Amino acid sequence: MVKKKSVKVFLKAQLSAFSGGVTDYGMMILLTEKLGIHFTVSILISGALGGVVNFCINRYWAFRDQSAYLTSARMQLIRFFGVVISSITLKSTGTYLLHRSFNIDYRIGRLLIDSVVSYGFNYPLMKLWVFKTEPKKSQKTFSYQNENPENNVRTQAV
Repeated sequence: MVKKKSVKVFLKAQLSAFSGGVTDYGMMILLTEKLGIHFTVSILISGALGGVVNFCINRYWAFRDQSAYLTSARMQLIRFFGVVISSITLKSTGTYLLHRSFNIDYRIGRLLIDSVVSYGFNYPLMKLWVFKTEPKKSQKTFSYQNENPENNVRTQAV
């Protein structure tokens, strides 16, 4: 059974990804069509800008709940950009290969590749690694220490 909270986090993350994606895709078109930059380079530049938008929305809204993050903002940023650099590489390479192998227009190829990378690569890493939170504790755990470590007992309050 899918939890309501999981669906809510997923939808918020998709809205965040969409916002970053619109920034990314729009900048790619501008750089390629108006400034004449090759689309593989445009994807790298626009991906970085879209990544900044996505990070801010993810950190302060999409993955935020009442639990604390397990890592600092600095570590999240480092992890995030590791994922983004990998994602941009996958998108740029995939778009290029679709264009080269099947003569698919780079704009269409990019949308196809983005779908695969976003759901299969970005979201799982963002949720489970970059913005991971502590599990909420519904019950407190108490430890009773005995002199003999083998006899230590852990009980849960009801």
